[in-house]
Amino acid sequence: MNRTDRLYALVEELRAVAPRPKSARWLAEKFEVSSRTIERDLSALQGSGVPIWAEPGRTGGYCLDPAHTLAPLGLTVDEALAVMISLGMLATSPFREAATSALRKVVAVTDDHSLKETVNLATRVYLFDEDRANVAPKELAEALRTGHVLQIAYVDRRGIATSRKVEPMGYVGKGNNWYLIAWCRLRDGVRAFRGDRITEAKPTGERPSLRPLSATDLSIVDGELRMVGAGEKSS
Repeated sequence: MNRTDRLYALVEELRAVAPRPKSARWLAEKFEVSSRTIERDLSALQGSGVPIWAEPGRTGGYCLDPAHTLAPLGLTVDEALAVMISLGMLATSPFREAATSALRKVVAVTDDHSLKETVNLATRVYLFDEDRANVAPKELAEALRTGHVLQIAYVDRRGIATSRKVEPMGYVGKGNNWYLIAWCRLRDGVRAFRGDRITEAKPTGERPSLRPLSATDLSIVDGELRMVGAGEKSS
């Protein structure tokens, strides 16, 4: 998470519990940085006008003025429910942490009446997960955005483990499974790596040019691909 994203997330974290305080130590563990970094971030937010103050004492910490809220999002109940369901479906994907954060933001900007109705409806919607234990590593979420080559440890369907460098090209979601589509330098070609079979993923820092990707590269035998952004079938 870069600093800009962390600053926004800090405000959202404090807003979620306002007016109760959170200690710098707790926030540091949450965002996996040092307490000094958190204190610098909070100081920067205070300097930009965000109403955060320190509450002294053993149980003290940093608080956000609960009146500091975002403008209403203007979603209908059906739209808010659709967003809630869609984000919930990403629970086994590489994007699960971003989905959780996004859901908090949607909740923060939904009016109380609509939110209550949406939550009541959501309790009647269930998602069937065959195995929630097998999830894609969270490191895959940033792979496409950063463009960094990944060093991955992969176990194929026959149980054979390999270590290889791959160039992220895209993702395919199928049911609970998410596949990283990447150029495999070991095989010198496009390959699909099932997320829960990637036991380790480390960015190397190398950033090659992004390779083009089309549905024909994926050799899909059954079913049809649909691009998320376009909302239509891929060609």
